[in-house]
Amino acid sequence: MKLTPRSLAASLAALLLTVTALTGCTGGGPGGSSAKGPEGPGLADPVKKDIAMQLVSSAENSTLDWKAQYGYIEDIGDGRGYTAGIIGFCSGTGDMLGVVERYADSRPGNALEQFLPALRKVKGSDAHTGLGRAFTRAWAAAAGDAEFRAAQDAERDRSYFDPAVEQGRADGLGALGQFIYYDAYVMHGGGDAEGTTGFRTIRRRALAEADSPAEGGDELSYLDAFLDARVTALREEPAHSDTSRVETAQRVFLREGRFGLETPLRWKVYGDSYVIEGPGRPGTPAS
Repeated sequence: MKLTPRSLAASLAALLLTVTALTGCTGGGPGGSSAKGPEGPGLADPVKKDIAMQLVSSAENSTLDWKAQYGYIEDIGDGRGYTAGIIGFCSGTGDMLGVVERYADSRPGNALEQFLPALRKVKGSDAHTGLGRAFTRAWAAAAGDAEFRAAQDAERDRSYFDPAVEQGRADGLGALGQFIYYDAYVMHGGGDAEGTTGFRTIRRRALAEADSPAEGGDELSYLDAFLDARVTALREEPAHSDTSRVETAQRVFLREGRFGLETPLRWKVYGDSYVIEGPGRPGTPAS
């Protein structure tokens, strides 16, 4: 899960939230009522899913062109070893291993298959033992293979996207809430690991503060509580202490009432501004 070193000053985040509040955008915007629930296509709709991928890519790779990230790989010094691909699969967390195993199944004898023993050994650590430049070069080169890209897509869906959307729908959330869950899955994982707070704990903390829409609660209030719990989790992890992907992105969409991720979407993350104008219109960095 790539973490860019740039971050917004806390005063700028606070200023943006203040301006948003003064505009009166607290549930009465494009999303209408603050308790829409899961009506509509949700995040699994191809258009909404692409928007979600652009949003995640703005935070993970400082670009909206998520489809150009299949070959990305580097060690960003967050204690998770190599970070790579479309959502930041990590050698230390095991999801990178899952990608390479899938690729080996669909393309036996590919250049990455030889690194499977090393990937199994470094799981749970930040070590590069048995990997190094030969591995990073093979990863980047494999991005030209449709089977490798499909392996990344499948691992993303199995480990992150599908569980987040399923839980979001069960909790009565629309596309925005499902995206908020998905982004939390991508950055924190499903369960707690040593030194980290996972999605399940974040959700449990949120439910202790507000009822979900499925329980009869208000969607805005519940998602506010979830984002509060997410910020707490971020501050508990030194490598993930910047909260701008919540405060100047997701919280802004929530205040604007975009429960269905209605475009246009404008946000900031790690100091950069972005906009997605609408379906079929590629997102771009904002000027």
